[in-house]
Amino acid sequence: MLQIAPSILAADFLHLEKDIRLINDCGDVIHLDVMDGTLVPNISFGFSVIDQVAKIATAPMDAHLMVVHPERWFDKLAKDGVQMCSFHWEAAGRNTSRYIERLHALGLKAGVAINPDVPVSKLYPYIGKADYFLIMSVFAGFGGQKFIYESLDRVAALKAEIGRKGAQGLIEIDGGINQGNIRTVEEAGVGLAVAGSAVFGAADPAAAISALRGA
Repeated sequence: MLQIAPSILAADFLHLEKDIRLINDCGDVIHLDVMDGTLVPNISFGFSVIDQVAKIATAPMDAHLMVVHPERWFDKLAKDGVQMCSFHWEAAGRNTSRYIERLHALGLKAGVAINPDVPVSKLYPYIGKADYFLIMSVFAGFGGQKFIYESLDRVAALKAEIGRKGAQGLIEIDGGINQGNIRTVEEAGVGLAVAGSAVFGAADPAAAISALRGA
């Protein structure tokens, strides 16, 4: 079944505990969007927030590092109990395999992320190494953007290559996910979908998560 990772970037930061407990009860994964204002044109939040989320999180935490030096933060994420961490190929480049190995050594699942303008083939060398791949279906940096439908072809191509190599690898998607596109996203091969405004902008966030999951 498709899993849903509500992004706390869209949560109510005045009442963040309430929204984290909602994800614990109704969601599958807590998605943490960490931005540095350099790799992406925005700043989100850092460990002052993650430290507090970790105190009450029972759902797995998935950190998406949109930063230029992701390796600086791997140890801290591990200490906070984060289970999944993705970093951008655009930031890692030739260090991608080394960063995957470092995350594994710390006990985290390692993910490699790419923006919509990066050829999906850049991920192929890491099939069988990374635990998951994050396909951005908007340009990383801001919530509430419109879904880029060409992302479906990118997911399908990656899914086919994983199958061709006889490997395992979860495909995660992030950006513009809503009730109108979630089923086509799932059909393309996505196993974990990040949703922000589609969850926290809904009148009933719990019902929105259930509907997105298809339950």
